[in-house]
Amino acid sequence: MDRAIALGATARTVAPPNPWVGAVVVTADGAVHEGATAAPGGPHAEAAALAAAGAAALGASVYVTLEPCSHHGRTPPCAEALIAAGVARVVIAVEDPDERVAGGGIERLRAAGIAVEVGLCADGVRAQLAPYLKHRSTGRPWVILKLAATLDGRIAASDGTSRWITGDAARDDAHRLRAESDAVLVGAGTVRADDPELTVRRVPGRDPMRVVLGDAPAGAKVHPSLQVSGDLGGVLDDLGRRGVLQLLVEGGAGVAHQFHVGGLVDRYVIYLAPALFGGDDARGLFSGAGARSVGDLWRGSIVDVARVGDDLRVELAPLKGR
Repeated sequence: MDRAIALGATARTVAPPNPWVGAVVVTADGAVHEGATAAPGGPHAEAAALAAAGAAALGASVYVTLEPCSHHGRTPPCAEALIAAGVARVVIAVEDPDERVAGGGIERLRAAGIAVEVGLCADGVRAQLAPYLKHRSTGRPWVILKLAATLDGRIAASDGTSRWITGDAARDDAHRLRAESDAVLVGAGTVRADDPELTVRRVPGRDPMRVVLGDAPAGAKVHPSLQVSGDLGGVLDDLGRRGVLQLLVEGGAGVAHQFHVGGLVDRYVIYLAPALFGGDDARGLFSGAGARSVGDLWRGSIVDVARVGDDLRVELAPLKGR
């Protein structure tokens, strides 16, 4: 299953809006055959691994990160492919919450006499497929709020300049986040101030849908873009209907504050540069009213801390129940 998870990671930027799944077929003689989900319209992970195994799949054990699909979409059901191949056992990390599957793939496999086990390495796969699982469970995208600041928590000088606080490696990493996201959102103020392109340039990958909260000026580099307004919950619902599994929110401080106080952020990614503005006139991470007392502080859990070039990348998750 660890190998299946690694294979799923290779499909992260090509599979959406399908889940990025990995599968491993272990044949009776111990040979290993692998597959990962291809781009939409291509084979799913199970089908790719079965094709690699060929006739040797008869009696094999299959390890797959997500429950095999049991419905006809752009490709035939993977559950039926596993049955037709004559596999003896299927080990699944997590069930698929998609209403078209939702246990149906497991039920179909067991009805065909195949031994099915569920739950191996489930926590790791839930983390890997978090955007997909949230989208299929709630209809909304997984929201990442990306921020870059000095160690004293400032994102721009008093004159408004902000490029570049972090170094090349951190900016490469931020472009990786863009490549993994189906849409990237900024406020109209950021468009007017910085005129960002919001494309993927520093790493391989597809450009996300560009979304502006408010009205973007004609001729801005962000065009063509989707311009949205109103309640952020409604915005997320609309993006979910458009097939956005992961939304990257890049700013500015006012937009970051709206998503934060609305409890709409699933993951905070904060890049911290070894620099100090050294005063209280530089702009902070958020623009708006914050906690009025220490007892009102928002608290989360640190998921990961990594050095990225000369900078630090801190990944923060809300505490459960918030």
